[in-house]
Amino acid sequence: MKQNTFYLLAGFIGLIEVGLFWVSVLIRESMLITVSFVVGILAIYVARGRISDKRDDERSALITQKAGARTLEVFWILFFAVSLGSLVMGFATPLGIPPPPRPFPKSPPDEPHIGYFGLLQMVLLCGMAFLYIGFRLYYAKKYGDWDDN
Repeated sequence: MKQNTFYLLAGFIGLIEVGLFWVSVLIRESMLITVSFVVGILAIYVARGRISDKRDDERSALITQKAGARTLEVFWILFFAVSLGSLVMGFATPLGIPPPPRPFPKSPPDEPHIGYFGLLQMVLLCGMAFLYIGFRLYYAKKYGDWDDN
């Protein structure tokens, strides 16, 4: 298969995963999305091995390496900052320890829904993917690795 066909297939698998996630939430069965996610990743891995016009030259490897390194450099800062905010939200709820007196009358709700943390992490992971794509495009332009297809 062509590389663009692979990208379309990966996007289609991603849409199926979103649908299965929604079904998992509706029927309250976490194993459905967990297993289907692993199966989807395996399907993408198998399909990736069948790409006929894949280029693995030194320039492509350099672009992938630089984009991955820059994504990690930026993302760990974002993830750490959001995790600090999440810790504050978590520790602001009752833990069996009497909370210290609050100087301000308005405080966060007593019990934030635990699903919000998972949602926050999913948003961060999507942000990480877009960040990688952005760096990949930047380094592809910088090193001249634009596809014609």
